[in-house]
Amino acid sequence: MVGLSLGEKHFIQGGIAQDIRSDGRKRLTYRPINVETGVIPQANGSARIRMGATDVISTVKAELGKPISLQPDKGKVSIYVDCSPTAAPMFEGRGGEELSTELSVALQRSLLGGKSGAGAGIDLSSLVVVEGKICWDLYIDCLVVCSDGNLLDALGAAIKAALSNTGIPRVQVAAGASGDEQPEVDISDEEFLQFDTSDIPVIVTLTKVGRHYIVDATTEEESQMSSAISISVNRKGHICGLNKRGGAGLDPSIVLDMISVAKHVSEQLMNKLDSEIAAAEAGEDES
Repeated sequence: MVGLSLGEKHFIQGGIAQDIRSDGRKRLTYRPINVETGVIPQANGSARIRMGATDVISTVKAELGKPISLQPDKGKVSIYVDCSPTAAPMFEGRGGEELSTELSVALQRSLLGGKSGAGAGIDLSSLVVVEGKICWDLYIDCLVVCSDGNLLDALGAAIKAALSNTGIPRVQVAAGASGDEQPEVDISDEEFLQFDTSDIPVIVTLTKVGRHYIVDATTEEESQMSSAISISVNRKGHICGLNKRGGAGLDPSIVLDMISVAKHVSEQLMNKLDSEIAAAEAGEDES
């Protein structure tokens, strides 16, 4: 919990009302975004994202597994978030565990759609090697290194960047397996397939403070919120997921307006993120 004086609270709320936030940004402006890729060599893909003072790392590990019986034509993806106790005082003890679970569930909803896979931003069918028998399981692990607000957006961006950095080994399936036999496979150490991230959404969180809502809220700004809605939007403008935080209710007309604003903001964020990822990948290739 952020301890603010009454004057500091009025300063934050008054600035947002006048569209001049404490750090000089407008209500719908993000802090500077910095992207590094390939930060964990042992992973199939990895990335580090900094949004202002918020700093997160995402890694992707790919392993061969078996599709579940209800979805034989889809691979599997699991997302786990770890909030380092050094990232913020509130992460010490049970607070960090509860937030880790909350963020993991929110990312699953935002990126993987419903239980049926409908609305998924990650194409699970692309992870199948042999239908019903062999698929790729992706384990996405995220670490919150430093927290200064807007964690969900930063984590979503880090996952997108890590997946764009992910190479899936090419698999050759031996012929001859029949019936229930498990086919033999040969996993290449040299040939990798680049993971397609074109449909992976970005997450835009709109935080309501007073009568207005802002993007990329800092920890101090979040302490003054009545509610927040996180909307994942892909490049086509389709909504892939929606999460709400905070105890205050929202009128449906306000929710629709927030979704409209999120779609507009997501285009700018997507373009900025793609540009930063491309620059990071180019820098990684040069080194």
